[in-house]
Amino acid sequence: MGFLIEPVIALSVLPIVPFILVFFIYNFLKRDKKKSLLLAMDVATLFLILAVSGLFNQIFDTGFGFYLILLFMLICGGLIGGAQNRLKGGVDVRRLVRAVWRLSFILTGFAYILFFLIGLLPYIWAI
Repeated sequence: MGFLIEPVIALSVLPIVPFILVFFIYNFLKRDKKKSLLLAMDVATLFLILAVSGLFNQIFDTGFGFYLILLFMLICGGLIGGAQNRLKGGVDVRRLVRAVWRLSFILTGFAYILFFLIGLLPYIWAI
């Protein structure tokens, strides 16, 4: 099982790497930039969630990071699903999951940059 965990951890350290790899490989194979971008976002979201939860745990000295992200995703899903139900009279689960996943990409991307800088500052000041 370690042969699966180690590459995931390595790619979670810099989640931009899987984004770039998926984007260029899929774009090279299919020549569709929009689908390449969306697929790269979907793949990178998993690594961003892992990276942000790890950074959160490191900065705040807790083990709650992953569960907090999951909680925010569930709350966003409930809010978007409620809005879909009010506007269209029903919930399209596929669109709901896709919207929450892509919103998670944006939010975890900003959180990654913020937590990376917050975590880096003590090391810069120590020099």
